[in-house]
Amino acid sequence: MEKTQKPEEILFNEDLHFEHRQWGSELAFWEDELKSFKNRLSELVNRWTDNNVLAQLEHYQNEFILHGRVIDDLQETIEQHEIRIAAQTKTGQDALDTILVKKHLEFRNRMETQRQIYADLKKEFFRFLSRYM
Repeated sequence: MEKTQKPEEILFNEDLHFEHRQWGSELAFWEDELKSFKNRLSELVNRWTDNNVLAQLEHYQNEFILHGRVIDDLQETIEQHEIRIAAQTKTGQDALDTILVKKHLEFRNRMETQRQIYADLKKEFFRFLSRYM
């Protein structure tokens, strides 16, 4: 007996590509935000001499560097996945195989986790700015 799938259970390459574009836009936005946050840090470094404040500034600088690296890693993963989709599309297959779909879903979870981490970092940084700007 052949197993059939409902149409809503099938993930097509164009759907994954769309989601990749959305994530790519979000990551580009985060990169731009990090640039402005680093500019704020520079302003504060010039304004404060208190060692406690300077230590907190260094903490945020390190957090922004780490987050920038995560963004780079996520962008690279998207690019690799896009290459796999393109190769599969050339073979005439429109629906991804189970392994690639699993990787995509795992990546979606990574994005959701990173989205929360980044949101928490921004909240913390904005609270810091409200005290010292």
